[in-house]
Amino acid sequence: MSNPLLELRGLPPFSEIRPEHVEPAIDELLTQSRTQVKQLIEQNTHYTWDRLVDPLEAMDDRISRAWSPVSHMNSVVNTEELRAAYTACLPKLSEYSTEMGQHEGLYHAFKQIADGPDYPDYDTAQKKIIDNALRDFRLSGIELDQAARDRYKEIMQELSQLTSRFSDNVLDATNAWHKQVSDESRLGGLPDTAVSLARQTAEQRGLAGFVFTLEFPSYYPVMTYANDRELREEMYTAYVTRASDQGPDTGHWDNAALMEQIIGLRHEAARLLGFDNYAERSLSTKMAESTDQVMDFLNDLADRSKAAAEQELEELRAYAREHHGMDEMLAWDVAFYSEKLRQDKYAISQEELKPYFPEPRVVQGLFSIVERLYGLSIDSVSGVDTWHPDVRFYRIHDAEGRLRGEFYLDLFARPHKRGGAWMDECISRRRSPDWLQTPVAYLTCNFTPPIGDDPALFTHDEVITLFHEFGHGLHHMLTQIDYAGVSGISGVAWDAVELPSQFMENWCWEREALDLFARHYQSEATIPDTLFQRMRKARNFQSAMQMVRQLEFAIFDFRLHREYDPATGARIHDLLGEVRRHVAVIQPPAFNRFENGFTHIFSGGYAAGYYSYKWAEVLSADAFSAFEETGIFNRDTGKKFLSSILEQGGSREPLELFVEFRGREPTIDALLRHSGLAEASA
Repeated sequence: MSNPLLELRGLPPFSEIRPEHVEPAIDELLTQSRTQVKQLIEQNTHYTWDRLVDPLEAMDDRISRAWSPVSHMNSVVNTEELRAAYTACLPKLSEYSTEMGQHEGLYHAFKQIADGPDYPDYDTAQKKIIDNALRDFRLSGIELDQAARDRYKEIMQELSQLTSRFSDNVLDATNAWHKQVSDESRLGGLPDTAVSLARQTAEQRGLAGFVFTLEFPSYYPVMTYANDRELREEMYTAYVTRASDQGPDTGHWDNAALMEQIIGLRHEAARLLGFDNYAERSLSTKMAESTDQVMDFLNDLADRSKAAAEQELEELRAYAREHHGMDEMLAWDVAFYSEKLRQDKYAISQEELKPYFPEPRVVQGLFSIVERLYGLSIDSVSGVDTWHPDVRFYRIHDAEGRLRGEFYLDLFARPHKRGGAWMDECISRRRSPDWLQTPVAYLTCNFTPPIGDDPALFTHDEVITLFHEFGHGLHHMLTQIDYAGVSGISGVAWDAVELPSQFMENWCWEREALDLFARHYQSEATIPDTLFQRMRKARNFQSAMQMVRQLEFAIFDFRLHREYDPATGARIHDLLGEVRRHVAVIQPPAFNRFENGFTHIFSGGYAAGYYSYKWAEVLSADAFSAFEETGIFNRDTGKKFLSSILEQGGSREPLELFVEFRGREPTIDALLRHSGLAEASA
């Protein structure tokens, strides 16, 4: 029987991929690649780009294209069989990656190219790939003795399995819990859309009444609108104790031991490579120059924000006390009374805006904005094989009619789909003498699905999330770099990779942009000016509280990896408590185990890098200020951002690219202004 993962030439044939295909295909590809590396090293004495680097890129691309659909499907249509196949391959891929990173022959071949006579003639992107390769050899332990190399390889294999188990535990804990409500009177305060979704979920599960889950479109409305305090408390408790030793599923899927092992192994790997800690190791591939610089940046933002956050919290407490008789506001009350206060102050809510954001118009509006900014056209394509009926496929062409990129769009939450929103690479851009490989992206969200015959109606926050992920997608798809190692988001410093995504969010707040798509799904009316003005005024509602919340996560993550001591262990829960006492204005209940579900740092790519969101927010706010100065649809400014940032990928240092676009280095001023904190920090 043929194996589609081995025969992949065009787009992945998702419907043909079976769990039993996966491990044999990966085994065969890794065997072929090892053989090819051996031949490349043995058959050459004078190494060049064409004789070494290009064949290696082609080889890595083949593995990536086979593994990408498997990894993606494991996240979006997870099954026991697929998970088993995926998990079986992780140590093999980790072993192969470390083996290549510690390959003496390859290391010396790259050094020969870097020191050779042809190096000055290579273009900027080629030089960056060669330089990155030499850096990555060192970060893979090439300069260690054999015993240390072997230990490093063991650590990498263990980490690949432990981080995958962490993610699996969070997914399983999320799927395992639901709340069935038979008494409709308990649903007071909930929007009709949330009630309808709960009824639809119950029907889909063959249950009576209403069913609420820990998927965000179900969880968020309860925490924000439900009058039933016991229901809010029950759902909050289940959500913040997922995969922990607390809550309704105590001890099931507990991630505590995994977290300790992950942090300890990262520290050990960093020490083997000569770093003091994993935070130092993390910065070796980022913009930030030192761990002190990162901590100073985070602490400075905290100092600028905390007093304002305390004022916001006191305002909320006073409001809950005076208007609702709430003498003691607990964790499951914060979102509820915040929404009430927002409505009282600005006469606006996410629910009031939802009718103006029907999914078809939002998606088309996003495309229209991109077309205006960059001269692109985006069209849907039918008949493309996908992993779920809800998924759609699109192509992007430029003004000259050239195909620039393609993407899958998977918008709605469903069981067995990992929570959150993300962009990932399906296929990377690369060129050979005979053809150009067009980049393809996965764009994945977990929004409220359509209910009945109505279109899906998005909250404004969901619209922002969609724009954010599409910004990542544009970075991947609009690249003009022809080498996979630095095309798109590849090779981009992690603390700069959020620049294009956060940058795109700004158009969600501009009248001129909103009028392109924000229309009532029944009347076709645009957002009334009075509603828009209230929306703008409410933009920075509790922005300082939101700022310190993100800083809490970032400082916890960075200190966790910077201060780890093998003698005392990671002290994960205690350290988070310390950070909260220093930065946070809201102290959660003792049973809160947020850290046990913190997939960004324990199973994602943000370990000792969560600060990147705030670091890149400085860049994105400053970049958008150029459009504020020239006009939000100024084509010249758009073309400059396209050519300086989006098309360059990882071929040059991000600060150099930013200066090319902005004409100077970034400042924090625009971020403070956009966050409403400029006066507070003055």
